[in-house]
Amino acid sequence: MPLQNIQEVEVFDCWGIDFVGPFPPSYGNEYMLVAVDYVSKVTTPYHPQANGQAEVSNHEIKRILEKTVSNSKKEWSQKLDEALWAYRTAFKAPIGLTPFQLVFGKTCHLPVELEHKALWALKFLNFENELAGDKRKVQLLELEEMRNAAYHSSWLYKEKAKKYHDKKLRNKEFVPGQLVLLFNSRLKLFPGKLKSKWSRPFRVKEVKEYGAIVIEDIDKKDSWTVNGQRLKVYLGGHVDRESCALPLDAPL
Repeated sequence: MPLQNIQEVEVFDCWGIDFVGPFPPSYGNEYMLVAVDYVSKVTTPYHPQANGQAEVSNHEIKRILEKTVSNSKKEWSQKLDEALWAYRTAFKAPIGLTPFQLVFGKTCHLPVELEHKALWALKFLNFENELAGDKRKVQLLELEEMRNAAYHSSWLYKEKAKKYHDKKLRNKEFVPGQLVLLFNSRLKLFPGKLKSKWSRPFRVKEVKEYGAIVIEDIDKKDSWTVNGQRLKVYLGGHVDRESCALPLDAPL
């Protein structure tokens, strides 16, 4: 089905939440619940015993943790703050700047810059309070313009991704009463390698907007809603067979 972009309005207005794990036990923690703001890309993790942007953030945070933890992987929960700092201060192509800069309106002074006494970092840290206040006011005035530019950049990026994604799609059209097969990603239900990933035929009950399809069990009449990407037309049924006889006698 074609991609449907989420229209973000303001920072922290729209959030995506997803689970990550299980990880090796680390001080009683095995899972993360990652919440990401769709506009600023700012992430916040939690540690419970349990959508597109959230999935992308999950992969990036996991890659950072893989490079910072030891072979035992048991201290990942203690390295989580450092991984989030790296994520929030990294440049994001869709918005054209870092999440930190989009939220606070200024660039972030990295610890390594202060540790090695970077000239520009010390220069901006050592000025009078009055001048610092005036500069901060200017930064806040520029923040709205910066966010508008980030919104426009994100919109262009998503439109480009949507065009590339939709170009490779096969046109799927379903009508009520049609028989379809349902893709089942729960591979544990199929112990054999040669088992099909497509479940037995179901009947299309209703076609909704944005690719949502209501299907029903032919026998039990139970119905539920699934994404049209997980369906394909069932081409089974009665097959006409023709028989022919081939003589095995040697030709004269």
